[in-house]
Amino acid sequence: MQQPVRFRKTLLSAMIGTLVACQSAGADSPKVAPGAPGAAPFWSYSGKTGIGTSYEQYKDGQYSPEAATGEVSKVWFSLAKGVITETMFGLIHEAQLRELQLVVQGPDFVDLEAQDTDSEVHYLSVDGEGRPNSLAYRIVNRDRQGLYEIEKHVFTDPDANALMVRVIFRSKDPRIQAYVHVDPAVGNDGSGDTAFVDNRALYAQQGETTLVVKASQPLEQPTVGFAGVSDGLTDLKDGTLDNLYDSTGSQPGNVAMLARLPQTGTETTLDLVVGFGHDRQQADRAADATLARGYAKVLAHYDGDGEAIGWQDYLASLSGLPAMYAQSTDNGKLLNVSALVLKAQEDKSHAGALIASLSNPWGETVSAAKGTTGYKAVWPRDFYQCAMALLALGDRQTPKVAFEYLKKVQVTEATSLMQGDTSAYIHEQKQDGKAKDNSPGTTGWFLQKTHVDGEIEWVGVQLDQTAMPIMLGYKLWKAGVLDDAQINHWYQSMLKPAAEFLAKGGQVKVGWNDWKVVPPQTQQERWEEQWGYSPSTTAAVIAGLVAASELAGHAGDGEAAKTFLGAAKGYSAKLETSMVTQNGVLGDGRYYLRITQNDNPDDGAPLLDNNSRSGLPENQILDAGFLELVRYGVRPASDPHIVGSLDELDSQELPENLKVKYTFTFPGVAGEFPGWRRYGNDGYGESEVSAINFPATEAPAPNSGLRGRVWPIFTGERGHYELARSKAQLPAGVKALSAEQLAQLKNTYVKALELFANDGLMLPEQVWDGVGNNRRHGYVKGEGTDTATPLAWSHAEYIKLVRSLTDQAVWDHYPVVSEKLSQ
Repeated sequence: MQQPVRFRKTLLSAMIGTLVACQSAGADSPKVAPGAPGAAPFWSYSGKTGIGTSYEQYKDGQYSPEAATGEVSKVWFSLAKGVITETMFGLIHEAQLRELQLVVQGPDFVDLEAQDTDSEVHYLSVDGEGRPNSLAYRIVNRDRQGLYEIEKHVFTDPDANALMVRVIFRSKDPRIQAYVHVDPAVGNDGSGDTAFVDNRALYAQQGETTLVVKASQPLEQPTVGFAGVSDGLTDLKDGTLDNLYDSTGSQPGNVAMLARLPQTGTETTLDLVVGFGHDRQQADRAADATLARGYAKVLAHYDGDGEAIGWQDYLASLSGLPAMYAQSTDNGKLLNVSALVLKAQEDKSHAGALIASLSNPWGETVSAAKGTTGYKAVWPRDFYQCAMALLALGDRQTPKVAFEYLKKVQVTEATSLMQGDTSAYIHEQKQDGKAKDNSPGTTGWFLQKTHVDGEIEWVGVQLDQTAMPIMLGYKLWKAGVLDDAQINHWYQSMLKPAAEFLAKGGQVKVGWNDWKVVPPQTQQERWEEQWGYSPSTTAAVIAGLVAASELAGHAGDGEAAKTFLGAAKGYSAKLETSMVTQNGVLGDGRYYLRITQNDNPDDGAPLLDNNSRSGLPENQILDAGFLELVRYGVRPASDPHIVGSLDELDSQELPENLKVKYTFTFPGVAGEFPGWRRYGNDGYGESEVSAINFPATEAPAPNSGLRGRVWPIFTGERGHYELARSKAQLPAGVKALSAEQLAQLKNTYVKALELFANDGLMLPEQVWDGVGNNRRHGYVKGEGTDTATPLAWSHAEYIKLVRSLTDQAVWDHYPVVSEKLSQ
């Protein structure tokens, strides 16, 4: 745990000394801060308790000021530990601000808001049932000794690239002073900034990109400097602000900015605005316009009060949402927030680009010296989950725009030249000066991970990520979101090449990746760590091929329809012989493996090392991926191999390293609630030995004891399976579950997911399982760890589960799959 930074000084002398020093410094000529480049920069804490951006509507499938919502604001923010953390401007992954918080100076202390207060987070706008209906937040941070209280209201301006923060500062002693501390990261890194003061406003720049901090009353004693050396916070820590600097000069570095808030008496209300622009003039105009509109008008537009169009209007447009409230256990609070979170994590320059999370996992220990996207990027798998969840809510626009976006991240003949991280490719071209093959190899597959503008980041082949766009297109067609002409167009231009890749595979050559794919063997499974035969990947591949066969038949492409269905049936016929061991070392020895590198699940071959964990024999490693075979319709819920694998998966007798299922209790809540890890021997998490964070930006050290924890998404996946199994067990002629059966599912799986959410109703990637060293973090079992929060996939799985219980049918089930496989 981080230690408080409360520093004690003599009672009154420090306050007087500060004022004198500041007055004299302000009278000096411009001063340039020393100490470049400053301390090494890091990103901020990733356990977000809130995220936000304005709601914007489409115009012809794009974000445009010509839409009914008017000007498009391209600012996103996040909250953690009671303060504003990564704030993006431009593209959704381009952070410009690392952290903004208050520093409080008293007669004998200097406090940092994030470390020295107890924090509460609330939603500023809720409906009559207490459900949040906007991503505007009210944060209350209280001094642990009761000396002061900070209330902040945080949201963006829908008509400008600006963040608004209303600050209400209350203290019991008028001598207690509050400062705003700003830690920029302009240009998506923390090491290349310059900063300056002008007209009592704080500016930070990298190149022409600029952020400015202004206030509804002039800020006092503004100063800039290099973090940890000459910035205002470092200076103030001894209780006296001795040096004020007007500029950090021409040498870039890790800069920080500080200014005192003007105060009157023991309660002061002030509006801070952070404006962003591609040059200083744009940033100034954004901040000035927001201040001119004022708090009430900006908030009303953000929320959608009155004639304004905002987040309340988006929720009102979700036709599926009202009926779903009854299948929640919190009266729909997490449902509303999940809907808002998924829509908020879409880029506004590239409409439809749905990212995995507005966070950097383990951010506070991830270097910000260079730009990184973290999870603020596109994975077609996470993307599919989000689009299907939005469709479940009744959003018929975003999934369509998202589906059309996917063409941007599909491999074509031009990929290696136009899109990719081509550094390896270019290096090859320069060797011996001879021309090389420019082809990306076999095309049609979808890229592993990209920026929202399509720039390639990772180039592994994951067959489920190529199947899921086909599955999404099929679902949108069946739902009437895509008409016959539209689906025929997309079949020819995007989905047929993807299906051909799933049916035939081929040699891929993009960036470093030179690999022959022979489906259903995948180069990487859904956790991006192993190659081989994966039940979860194969479930998607079979479903994608059956869906492609249906689309081909609809488009009059009979030969392709036969090819795709034939491939799906061939893969299905070999599922059990290639992925179910008959002589495993666990339980009765008969169960689905997580993955096997060849098509012999009985040879006990070792898997690859992963995340500091040595590879173990494949027959020791369990996961719940085989349940996807039921979700997508490849196997019935009653299939004996599926049912027979549950005992091993859920066993509580396994060693901790191999154990997958855990149960959780929560104070004041009756019952136990289930959760599952990704798989046995998972190392994607904090060390159970030393408690250090996962080294997200470098290869983890061998034997470091890293341990992956429980992921809430698996509670959702199991809930879907148990719904399917309960329906399959109904007596002949009975089509609906009883109220008792439905309540059991809801109060086990839906409620568990709601309990995994944090105080801001954000669902994490992982929750603490109670195993190993916890001294560094002080986690509570069942609460989120420092991984990505909110994880879009977690929110999507929750939404889909609630919709499934509402319909009494698994939402993203494909009945055509079981129908065609049985013919």
